[in-house]
Amino acid sequence: MNKGKLYLVPAPLDLGCEVQTPLDQVLPSGTLAVAAQLQHWVCENAKSARAYLKRVGDLRPLAAPLQALDIQELPREVHKKGDHGPGSFDARPLLAPALAGADVGLLSEAGMPAVADPGSSVVRAAHDLGIAVVPLVGPVSLLLALAASGLSGQNFAFVGYLPQEAAERTQRIRALESLALKTGQTQLFIETPYRNAALLDALLRTLQHNTRLAVASGLTLEGARLQSQTVKQWKQQPAVASGLPAVYAIGR
Repeated sequence: MNKGKLYLVPAPLDLGCEVQTPLDQVLPSGTLAVAAQLQHWVCENAKSARAYLKRVGDLRPLAAPLQALDIQELPREVHKKGDHGPGSFDARPLLAPALAGADVGLLSEAGMPAVADPGSSVVRAAHDLGIAVVPLVGPVSLLLALAASGLSGQNFAFVGYLPQEAAERTQRIRALESLALKTGQTQLFIETPYRNAALLDALLRTLQHNTRLAVASGLTLEGARLQSQTVKQWKQQPAVASGLPAVYAIGR
């Protein structure tokens, strides 16, 4: 029997927003067409996955009623500990439908699954099982922020979240800044809405005046915010932290 494929299906970046962006403004028709036809899903959160598929169904008929779709959640420990490392999660059982010949969709709550989100264990399992992996086109917050930052897009690194503890965070900021200024490699990291204010304050207190700092949130949405300037310029005006998940970039 021929195996199905694993489709990496992007989601809009409006999770938690009061106003949602029309899907057809941020996702191409080809991505919507594939999403509408999939009956088997692996996701970060089943509730938000159903809400997303309902929005897809408002634009294109779903292959099966929403209640009849097979939606499997990644375990909670994958969200907390990540997809990699010692004793990493074995996602192969989630791909049983693909081994039986059905296509499967991988979905995160926002953006591209497996990029700054859980899902890489599913992709890795698909490769190990000989299942074709097909990434679909849609918003990826890291690349959107990088492209719009004015910082180097030829040499960059994504380092995830910075430490929450103040002293460790300061030390990490200094290390990333030193690497960025020495090598020209843009350093990208992310933060949740409720910690944005603390992180922005720490960045402005720690970074050198001539280091460029870019902060982006809500890209592709109506209330998108993007600011990229030197730390000295940031300090000359009130710095307001975003109420949405944000991408930060530092460099020269």
